[in-house]
Amino acid sequence: MEETKTILVTGGTRGIGKQVALKYAQSGYNVAINYVSENTDTKSLEKELKEAGAKDVLLIKANVTNSEEISKLIEEIITKYGAIDVLVNNAGITKDNLLMRMNEEEFDKVIEVNLKGTYIVTKAVTKYMMKKRKGSIINLSSVVGVAGNAGQCNYSASKAGIIGFTKSLAKELASRNIRANAVAPGFIETDMTSVLPENIKENISSQIPLKRMGTAKEVAELVYFLGEDTSSYITGQVINIDGGMLM
Repeated sequence: MEETKTILVTGGTRGIGKQVALKYAQSGYNVAINYVSENTDTKSLEKELKEAGAKDVLLIKANVTNSEEISKLIEEIITKYGAIDVLVNNAGITKDNLLMRMNEEEFDKVIEVNLKGTYIVTKAVTKYMMKKRKGSIINLSSVVGVAGNAGQCNYSASKAGIIGFTKSLAKELASRNIRANAVAPGFIETDMTSVLPENIKENISSQIPLKRMGTAKEVAELVYFLGEDTSSYITGQVINIDGGMLM
């Protein structure tokens, strides 16, 4: 009987993270998700994931910037399922502003959540993957981490940092058969882009070779591929999923 695999998706209650969780649920994974908002409807999400096909679901309140909370989260997952086969570092925030108007709190908070949070979660998970001598880590970066974007110095820096982190991690862990890759989405239809005026969205789409924004489901398909054994010879890569923006 084939062993049930387990995935941890940080920030997996909405947007890209939720679609990633649903995609892995469809393949019968145990799905673990952390959340930070008290308003999260955990019962509804658990029901949705189980209906999608998840073997089991674990939803735990834990902040990726708090190493103690993350340690408890990881320990609970390991106690319940025995392993974490795939880690998707998806949790992230934005606090956009032009550099001259950006205060230190806006800069520090984005770096803390997006970059340091990725470090904290990955470090906690890696020791268990090393014992198993197998695992896949997928970190959500962004095309702005590759090309930059006005008004997003903090966000771009955090996402560029994730790229460097991923490449170094891939070199450290390759001998233990643990892979690390980064996914860099372009403009994706999510809650963050839904608030943009239609004329802005049309202008953005006109500059993308495929003439449209991507979907969270499309990103989830790529993340799923990188987590499965079908991508077993891919590590240390940054894969843009942007409709051709950065060709």
